Amino acid sequence: MAGSPNASNMVVGLDIGTSKVVAIVGQPTDDGGIEIAGIGSHPSRGMKRGVVINIESTVQSIQRAVEEAELMAGCDIHSVYVGVAGSHISSMNSDGVVAIKEREVTPSDIERVIDSARARAVSEGQRVLHVLPQEFSIDAQGGIREPLGMSGVRLEAQVHLVTAALNAVQNIEKCVRRCGLEVDAIILEQLASSMAVLTEDERELGVCMVDIGGGTTDMAIFTEGAIRHTAVIPIAGDQVTNDIAMALRTPTQHAEEIKVKYACALTHLAASDEMIKVPSVGDRPARDLSRQALAEVVEPRYEELFTLVRDELRRSGYEDMVAAGIVLTGGTSRMEGVSELAEEIFHMPVRIACPQNVRGLADVVRNPIYATGVGLLHYALQETRHGQGLKSHGGVVAAHKGRNELARRDIKEDHSALARIKGWFKGNF
Repeated sequence: MAGSPNASNMVVGLDIGTSKVVAIVGQPTDDGGIEIAGIGSHPSRGMKRGVVINIESTVQSIQRAVEEAELMAGCDIHSVYVGVAGSHISSMNSDGVVAIKEREVTPSDIERVIDSARARAVSEGQRVLHVLPQEFSIDAQGGIREPLGMSGVRLEAQVHLVTAALNAVQNIEKCVRRCGLEVDAIILEQLASSMAVLTEDERELGVCMVDIGGGTTDMAIFTEGAIRHTAVIPIAGDQVTNDIAMALRTPTQHAEEIKVKYACALTHLAASDEMIKVPSVGDRPARDLSRQALAEVVEPRYEELFTLVRDELRRSGYEDMVAAGIVLTGGTSRMEGVSELAEEIFHMPVRIACPQNVRGLADVVRNPIYATGVGLLHYALQETRHGQGLKSHGGVVAAHKGRNELARRDIKEDHSALARIKGWFKGNF
Protein backbone atom coordinates (compact mmCIF):
# COMPACT_ATOMS: atom_id res chain seq x y z
CA MET A 1 0.00 0.00 0.00
CA ALA A 2 2.78 2.41 0.92
CA GLY A 3 5.40 3.64 -1.53
CA SER A 4 4.32 5.21 -4.76
CA PRO A 5 0.68 6.33 -4.60
CA ASN A 6 -1.81 3.88 -6.06
CA ALA A 7 -4.12 6.19 -7.98
CA SER A 8 -7.16 3.92 -8.06
CA ASN A 9 -7.91 3.95 -4.32
CA MET A 10 -6.83 7.45 -3.36
CA VAL A 11 -9.32 9.92 -1.93
CA VAL A 12 -9.07 13.64 -1.26
CA GLY A 13 -10.65 15.56 1.62
CA LEU A 14 -11.13 19.32 1.26
CA ASP A 15 -11.83 21.25 4.46
CA ILE A 16 -12.91 24.77 3.42
CA GLY A 17 -12.75 26.52 6.77
CA THR A 18 -13.13 30.13 7.82
CA SER A 19 -9.45 30.51 8.69
CA LYS A 20 -7.81 27.99 6.34
CA VAL A 21 -8.43 25.63 3.43
CA VAL A 22 -6.84 22.19 3.82
CA ALA A 23 -6.58 19.50 1.13
CA ILE A 24 -5.47 16.03 2.27
CA VAL A 25 -4.75 13.09 -0.06
CA GLY A 26 -4.86 9.61 1.43
CA GLN A 27 -5.44 5.93 0.73
CA PRO A 28 -6.65 3.03 2.88
CA THR A 29 -4.18 0.78 4.71
CA ASP A 30 -4.86 -2.94 5.20
CA ASP A 31 -5.69 -2.48 8.89
CA GLY A 32 -8.48 0.04 8.29
CA GLY A 33 -6.33 3.14 8.84
CA ILE A 34 -5.27 5.85 6.39
CA GLU A 35 -1.93 6.47 4.71
CA ILE A 36 -1.54 10.23 4.11
CA ALA A 37 0.24 10.89 0.81
CA GLY A 38 0.00 14.68 0.59
CA ILE A 39 -1.32 17.71 2.40
CA GLY A 40 -1.81 21.31 1.32
CA SER A 41 -2.95 24.26 3.40
CA HIS A 42 -3.62 27.89 2.57
CA PRO A 43 -5.13 30.78 4.59
CA SER A 44 -8.81 31.06 3.78
CA ARG A 45 -10.02 34.33 2.36
CA GLY A 46 -13.64 34.71 1.36
CA MET A 47 -15.34 32.66 4.11
CA LYS A 48 -17.18 33.92 7.16
CA ARG A 49 -18.63 31.62 9.82
CA GLY A 50 -18.45 28.66 7.46
CA VAL A 51 -20.27 30.40 4.60
CA VAL A 52 -18.83 31.72 1.30
CA ILE A 53 -18.88 35.53 1.18
CA ASN A 54 -16.44 35.96 -1.73
CA ILE A 55 -16.29 33.32 -4.46
CA GLU A 56 -13.12 34.61 -6.15
CA SER A 57 -11.03 34.60 -2.94
CA THR A 58 -12.34 31.18 -1.91
CA VAL A 59 -11.49 29.73 -5.34
CA GLN A 60 -7.91 31.01 -5.05
CA SER A 61 -7.47 29.54 -1.55
CA ILE A 62 -8.81 26.15 -2.69
CA GLN A 63 -6.55 26.21 -5.75
CA ARG A 64 -3.42 26.90 -3.70
CA ALA A 65 -4.20 24.21 -1.12
CA VAL A 66 -4.99 21.62 -3.81
CA GLU A 67 -1.83 22.43 -5.83
CA GLU A 68 0.30 22.02 -2.71
CA ALA A 69 -1.31 18.64 -1.95
CA GLU A 70 -0.83 17.54 -5.59
CA LEU A 71 2.86 18.44 -5.49
CA MET A 72 3.44 16.58 -2.25
CA ALA A 73 1.48 13.46 -3.27
CA GLY A 74 2.81 13.58 -6.84
CA CYS A 75 -0.61 13.10 -8.38
CA ASP A 76 -3.44 14.88 -10.18
CA ILE A 77 -6.54 15.65 -8.11
CA HIS A 78 -9.85 15.49 -9.96
CA SER A 79 -12.53 15.19 -7.28
CA VAL A 80 -12.84 15.88 -3.57
CA TYR A 81 -14.96 15.19 -0.50
CA VAL A 82 -15.92 18.60 0.89
CA GLY A 83 -16.78 19.55 4.47
CA VAL A 84 -19.53 22.06 5.22
CA ALA A 85 -20.34 23.98 8.44
CA GLY A 86 -22.23 27.11 9.44
CA SER A 87 -25.32 28.30 11.29
CA HIS A 88 -27.53 27.45 8.29
CA ILE A 89 -27.25 23.74 9.15
CA SER A 90 -30.09 22.16 11.09
CA SER A 91 -30.74 18.64 12.28
CA MET A 92 -33.60 16.58 13.65
CA ASN A 93 -34.40 13.01 14.63
CA SER A 94 -36.97 11.30 12.45
CA ASP A 95 -38.47 7.85 11.92
CA GLY A 96 -39.95 5.79 9.12
CA VAL A 97 -41.93 2.53 8.82
CA VAL A 98 -42.35 0.03 5.96
CA ALA A 99 -43.74 -3.48 5.50
CA ILE A 100 -41.06 -6.15 5.01
CA LYS A 101 -41.77 -7.62 1.56
CA GLU A 102 -40.33 -11.13 1.74
CA ARG A 103 -40.80 -11.61 5.50
CA GLU A 104 -36.99 -11.24 5.71
CA VAL A 105 -35.19 -7.88 5.69
CA THR A 106 -33.38 -7.23 2.40
CA PRO A 107 -31.15 -4.26 1.46
CA SER A 108 -34.08 -2.77 -0.50
CA ASP A 109 -36.27 -2.83 2.65
CA ILE A 110 -33.57 -0.92 4.54
CA GLU A 111 -33.33 1.58 1.69
CA ARG A 112 -37.13 2.03 1.63
CA VAL A 113 -37.41 2.57 5.39
CA ILE A 114 -34.59 5.13 5.36
CA ASP A 115 -36.28 6.92 2.43
CA SER A 116 -39.53 6.98 4.36
CA ALA A 117 -37.71 8.53 7.36
CA ARG A 118 -36.12 11.21 5.18
CA ALA A 119 -39.52 12.12 3.70
CA ARG A 120 -40.27 14.18 6.83
CA ALA A 121 -40.99 17.75 5.76
CA VAL A 122 -37.73 19.49 4.92
CA SER A 123 -38.37 23.23 4.69
CA GLU A 124 -38.08 25.18 1.44
CA GLY A 125 -34.52 26.07 0.43
CA GLN A 126 -32.97 23.26 2.52
CA ARG A 127 -31.10 20.26 1.17
CA VAL A 128 -30.71 16.92 2.95
CA LEU A 129 -27.01 16.25 3.55
CA HIS A 130 -27.19 13.07 5.64
CA VAL A 131 -29.69 10.49 6.79
CA LEU A 132 -27.79 8.73 9.59
CA PRO A 133 -29.48 5.58 10.95
CA GLN A 134 -29.56 5.34 14.74
CA GLU A 135 -31.42 2.08 15.29
CA PHE A 136 -34.03 -0.19 13.74
CA SER A 137 -37.06 -2.05 15.14
CA ILE A 138 -38.64 -5.18 13.69
CA ASP A 139 -42.25 -5.73 14.80
CA ALA A 140 -42.00 -4.97 18.54
CA GLN A 141 -38.28 -5.59 18.98
CA GLY A 142 -36.20 -2.42 19.16
CA GLY A 143 -32.53 -1.57 19.50
CA ILE A 144 -31.43 -3.45 16.36
CA ARG A 145 -28.25 -2.13 14.70
CA GLU A 146 -28.06 -4.44 11.67
CA PRO A 147 -31.53 -5.62 10.59
CA LEU A 148 -30.35 -7.34 7.39
CA GLY A 149 -31.61 -10.93 7.08
CA MET A 150 -33.89 -10.76 10.15
CA SER A 151 -37.45 -12.10 9.96
CA GLY A 152 -40.52 -9.96 10.55
CA VAL A 153 -43.44 -8.06 9.06
CA ARG A 154 -42.82 -4.40 9.95
CA LEU A 155 -39.51 -2.56 9.82
CA GLU A 156 -39.06 0.76 11.58
CA ALA A 157 -35.98 3.06 11.47
CA GLN A 158 -34.93 5.97 13.64
CA VAL A 159 -32.55 8.33 11.88
CA HIS A 160 -30.74 11.63 12.39
CA LEU A 161 -31.52 14.01 9.50
CA VAL A 162 -29.05 16.78 8.69
CA THR A 163 -30.09 19.56 6.31
CA ALA A 164 -28.24 22.62 5.03
CA ALA A 165 -29.27 25.81 3.23
CA LEU A 166 -29.35 25.01 -0.48
CA ASN A 167 -27.69 28.29 -1.54
CA ALA A 168 -24.79 27.87 0.94
CA VAL A 169 -24.09 24.35 -0.37
CA GLN A 170 -24.38 25.50 -4.00
CA ASN A 171 -21.88 28.32 -3.39
CA ILE A 172 -19.35 25.86 -1.97
CA GLU A 173 -19.90 23.49 -4.91
CA LYS A 174 -19.49 26.41 -7.31
CA CYS A 175 -16.13 27.36 -5.77
CA VAL A 176 -14.87 23.77 -6.02
CA ARG A 177 -16.04 23.40 -9.64
CA ARG A 178 -14.42 26.70 -10.59
CA CYS A 179 -11.13 25.02 -9.62
CA GLY A 180 -11.80 22.28 -12.18
CA LEU A 181 -12.69 19.71 -9.48
CA GLU A 182 -15.72 17.47 -9.06
CA VAL A 183 -17.54 17.17 -5.71
CA ASP A 184 -17.77 13.51 -4.60
CA ALA A 185 -19.91 14.39 -1.58
CA ILE A 186 -20.69 17.23 0.82
CA ILE A 187 -20.20 16.17 4.43
CA LEU A 188 -21.11 17.81 7.71
CA GLU A 189 -17.82 18.93 9.27
CA GLN A 190 -18.48 17.71 12.81
CA LEU A 191 -19.50 14.30 11.47
CA ALA A 192 -16.15 14.14 9.64
CA SER A 193 -14.16 15.36 12.67
CA SER A 194 -15.83 12.79 14.92
CA MET A 195 -14.69 9.98 12.60
CA ALA A 196 -11.09 11.15 12.97
CA VAL A 197 -10.92 11.75 16.73
CA LEU A 198 -13.48 9.63 18.61
CA THR A 199 -12.92 6.05 19.76
CA GLU A 200 -15.54 3.31 19.44
CA ASP A 201 -15.82 3.16 23.25
CA GLU A 202 -16.57 6.88 23.49
CA ARG A 203 -19.35 6.60 20.93
CA GLU A 204 -20.87 3.65 22.81
CA LEU A 205 -20.61 5.20 26.28
CA GLY A 206 -21.89 8.60 25.13
CA VAL A 207 -19.71 11.56 24.21
CA CYS A 208 -20.04 15.19 23.13
CA MET A 209 -17.48 16.23 20.52
CA VAL A 210 -16.81 19.96 20.16
CA ASP A 211 -14.81 21.12 17.12
CA ILE A 212 -13.72 24.72 17.75
CA GLY A 213 -12.63 26.24 14.45
CA GLY A 214 -12.01 29.79 13.28
CA GLY A 215 -15.56 30.81 12.36
CA THR A 216 -17.85 28.23 13.98
CA THR A 217 -17.90 25.74 16.84
CA ASP A 218 -19.49 22.47 15.74
CA MET A 219 -21.00 19.96 18.17
CA ALA A 220 -21.92 16.31 17.73
CA ILE A 221 -23.41 14.12 20.47
CA PHE A 222 -23.18 10.31 20.28
CA THR A 223 -24.78 7.68 22.52
CA GLU A 224 -24.94 3.91 22.02
CA GLY A 225 -22.76 4.16 18.94
CA ALA A 226 -25.05 6.49 16.97
CA ILE A 227 -25.15 10.25 16.39
CA ARG A 228 -28.06 11.81 18.31
CA HIS A 229 -27.71 15.57 18.05
CA THR A 230 -25.70 18.11 16.07
CA ALA A 231 -25.47 21.88 16.49
CA VAL A 232 -23.42 24.85 15.33
CA ILE A 233 -22.47 27.74 17.63
CA PRO A 234 -21.37 30.95 15.87
CA ILE A 235 -18.55 31.75 18.33
CA ALA A 236 -15.02 30.48 17.71
CA GLY A 237 -11.37 31.47 17.28
CA ASP A 238 -12.05 34.59 15.21
CA GLN A 239 -13.96 36.14 18.13
CA VAL A 240 -11.01 35.48 20.46
CA THR A 241 -8.65 37.18 17.98
CA ASN A 242 -11.08 40.06 17.66
CA ASP A 243 -11.29 40.50 21.45
CA ILE A 244 -7.47 40.63 21.66
CA ALA A 245 -7.31 43.17 18.80
CA MET A 246 -9.94 45.41 20.43
CA ALA A 247 -8.72 45.17 24.04
CA LEU A 248 -5.01 45.55 23.22
CA ARG A 249 -5.60 47.98 20.33
CA THR A 250 -3.42 45.99 17.97
CA PRO A 251 -4.01 45.03 14.28
CA THR A 252 -5.85 41.74 13.67
CA GLN A 253 -2.88 39.83 12.20
CA HIS A 254 -0.76 40.71 15.26
CA ALA A 255 -3.65 39.73 17.55
CA GLU A 256 -3.79 36.32 15.83
CA GLU A 257 -0.02 35.81 16.35
CA ILE A 258 -0.23 36.85 20.01
CA LYS A 259 -3.17 34.46 20.52
CA VAL A 260 -1.32 31.50 18.98
CA LYS A 261 2.00 32.14 20.77
CA TYR A 262 1.10 33.50 24.19
CA ALA A 263 -2.59 33.27 25.02
CA CYS A 264 -3.88 31.18 27.91
CA ALA A 265 -7.54 30.41 28.57
CA LEU A 266 -7.23 30.40 32.36
CA THR A 267 -5.95 33.53 34.11
CA HIS A 268 -4.45 31.72 37.12
CA LEU A 269 -2.30 29.53 34.84
CA ALA A 270 -0.62 32.55 33.22
CA ALA A 271 2.39 34.12 34.93
CA SER A 272 1.99 37.81 35.81
CA ASP A 273 5.74 38.43 35.51
CA GLU A 274 6.01 37.04 31.95
CA MET A 275 5.89 39.99 29.55
CA ILE A 276 5.02 40.07 25.84
CA LYS A 277 5.46 42.79 23.22
CA VAL A 278 2.23 44.13 21.73
CA PRO A 279 2.57 46.00 18.39
CA SER A 280 0.51 49.20 18.21
CA VAL A 281 -1.62 50.56 15.39
CA GLY A 282 0.12 52.97 13.02
CA ASP A 283 3.71 53.92 13.82
CA ARG A 284 3.31 54.09 17.59
CA PRO A 285 5.89 52.12 19.60
CA ALA A 286 5.10 48.59 20.79
CA ARG A 287 3.98 48.15 24.41
CA ASP A 288 4.77 45.56 27.08
CA LEU A 289 1.95 43.53 28.58
CA SER A 290 1.86 40.62 31.03
CA ARG A 291 0.60 37.21 29.90
CA GLN A 292 -1.89 37.37 32.74
CA ALA A 293 -3.48 40.55 31.35
CA LEU A 294 -3.80 38.75 27.99
CA ALA A 295 -5.46 35.76 29.69
CA GLU A 296 -7.97 38.15 31.30
CA VAL A 297 -9.09 39.15 27.79
CA VAL A 298 -9.25 35.58 26.45
CA GLU A 299 -10.85 33.72 29.37
CA PRO A 300 -14.31 35.39 29.28
CA ARG A 301 -14.75 34.49 25.57
CA TYR A 302 -13.89 30.81 26.11
CA GLU A 303 -16.14 30.82 29.18
CA GLU A 304 -19.00 32.18 27.07
CA LEU A 305 -18.36 29.59 24.36
CA PHE A 306 -18.31 26.63 26.78
CA THR A 307 -21.41 27.93 28.54
CA LEU A 308 -23.25 28.02 25.19
CA VAL A 309 -22.06 24.47 24.44
CA ARG A 310 -23.24 23.32 27.89
CA ASP A 311 -26.66 24.98 27.36
CA GLU A 312 -26.99 23.26 23.97
CA LEU A 313 -26.04 19.92 25.56
CA ARG A 314 -28.75 20.44 28.21
CA ARG A 315 -31.32 21.46 25.62
CA SER A 316 -30.60 18.32 23.59
CA GLY A 317 -31.62 16.16 26.56
CA TYR A 318 -28.42 14.06 26.40
CA GLU A 319 -26.43 15.77 29.18
CA ASP A 320 -26.76 12.79 31.55
CA MET A 321 -25.94 10.26 28.81
CA VAL A 322 -22.44 11.42 27.82
CA ALA A 323 -20.49 9.30 30.29
CA ALA A 324 -17.26 9.63 28.27
CA GLY A 325 -17.46 13.41 28.71
CA ILE A 326 -16.32 16.07 26.26
CA VAL A 327 -13.80 15.71 23.42
CA LEU A 328 -12.41 19.01 22.11
CA THR A 329 -10.73 19.35 18.73
CA GLY A 330 -10.12 22.02 16.05
CA GLY A 331 -7.40 24.68 15.95
CA THR A 332 -8.90 26.90 18.65
CA SER A 333 -8.84 24.03 21.19
CA ARG A 334 -5.02 23.97 21.27
CA MET A 335 -4.52 26.88 23.67
CA GLU A 336 -3.05 26.32 27.12
CA GLY A 337 -5.70 26.12 29.83
CA VAL A 338 -8.60 25.24 27.51
CA SER A 339 -9.22 21.72 28.85
CA GLU A 340 -8.90 22.91 32.49
CA LEU A 341 -11.43 25.71 31.91
CA ALA A 342 -13.77 23.31 30.08
CA GLU A 343 -13.65 20.84 33.00
CA GLU A 344 -14.59 23.65 35.41
CA ILE A 345 -17.63 24.53 33.28
CA PHE A 346 -18.85 21.07 32.24
CA HIS A 347 -17.97 19.16 35.46
CA MET A 348 -17.04 16.24 33.19
CA PRO A 349 -13.82 14.70 31.90
CA VAL A 350 -12.43 16.69 28.94
CA ARG A 351 -9.71 15.69 26.49
CA ILE A 352 -8.19 17.45 23.48
CA ALA A 353 -8.08 15.09 20.53
CA CYS A 354 -5.96 14.72 17.38
CA PRO A 355 -6.72 12.57 14.32
CA GLN A 356 -6.10 8.86 14.94
CA ASN A 357 -5.36 5.86 12.70
CA VAL A 358 -3.10 7.79 10.32
CA ARG A 359 0.22 6.86 8.76
CA GLY A 360 2.49 8.52 6.26
CA LEU A 361 2.65 12.17 7.30
CA ALA A 362 1.37 11.18 10.73
CA ASP A 363 3.40 13.67 12.80
CA VAL A 364 2.11 16.51 10.60
CA VAL A 365 -1.58 15.59 10.74
CA ARG A 366 -1.63 14.56 14.42
CA ASN A 367 -2.81 18.04 15.21
CA PRO A 368 -6.38 19.15 16.11
CA ILE A 369 -6.43 21.59 13.16
CA TYR A 370 -6.51 18.63 10.73
CA ALA A 371 -9.38 16.79 12.46
CA THR A 372 -11.93 17.68 9.77
CA GLY A 373 -9.57 17.07 6.83
CA VAL A 374 -8.56 13.60 8.04
CA GLY A 375 -12.17 12.88 9.03
CA LEU A 376 -13.30 13.57 5.45
CA LEU A 377 -10.90 10.83 4.32
CA HIS A 378 -12.28 8.42 6.95
CA TYR A 379 -15.79 9.20 5.71
CA ALA A 380 -14.79 8.72 2.05
CA LEU A 381 -13.07 5.39 2.72
CA GLN A 382 -16.01 4.16 4.77
CA GLU A 383 -18.25 4.98 1.81
CA THR A 384 -16.02 2.97 -0.54
CA ARG A 385 -15.88 0.04 1.86
CA HIS A 386 -19.68 0.03 1.80
CA GLY A 387 -19.38 -0.19 -1.97
CA GLN A 388 -20.82 3.22 -2.80
CA GLY A 389 -19.71 6.78 -3.26
CA LEU A 390 -16.51 6.71 -5.26
CA LYS A 391 -16.35 7.02 -8.99
CA SER A 392 -13.98 4.81 -10.95
CA HIS A 393 -11.14 7.34 -10.96
CA GLY A 394 -11.20 7.55 -7.15
CA GLY A 395 -10.59 11.29 -7.08
CA VAL A 396 -6.96 11.13 -8.13
CA VAL A 397 -5.51 10.29 -11.50
CA ALA A 398 -2.07 8.97 -12.36
CA ALA A 399 0.84 9.64 -10.09
CA HIS A 400 3.27 11.77 -12.02
CA LYS A 401 6.70 13.16 -11.27
CA GLY A 402 9.46 15.15 -12.95
CA ARG A 403 8.46 17.49 -15.74
CA ASN A 404 4.80 17.56 -14.72
CA GLU A 405 5.85 18.84 -11.34
CA LEU A 406 7.79 21.66 -12.98
CA ALA A 407 4.72 22.47 -15.03
CA ARG A 408 2.72 22.50 -11.76
CA ARG A 409 5.07 25.11 -10.30
CA ASP A 410 4.54 27.31 -13.33
CA ILE A 411 0.80 27.16 -12.71
CA LYS A 412 1.32 28.98 -9.44
CA GLU A 413 2.76 31.89 -11.36
CA ASP A 414 0.30 31.73 -14.25
CA HIS A 415 -3.27 30.97 -13.18
CA SER A 416 -4.69 31.80 -16.59
CA ALA A 417 -2.86 28.80 -18.03
CA LEU A 418 -4.31 26.45 -15.41
CA ALA A 419 -7.16 25.11 -17.50
CA ARG A 420 -4.94 24.67 -20.58
CA ILE A 421 -2.24 22.76 -18.70
CA LYS A 422 -4.81 20.61 -16.87
CA GLY A 423 -6.24 19.70 -20.27
CA TRP A 424 -2.74 18.84 -21.49
CA PHE A 425 -2.15 16.58 -18.43
CA LYS A 426 -5.42 14.79 -18.97
CA GLY A 427 -4.54 14.28 -22.64
CA ASN A 428 -1.05 12.96 -21.95
CA PHE A 429 -1.35 10.95 -18.76
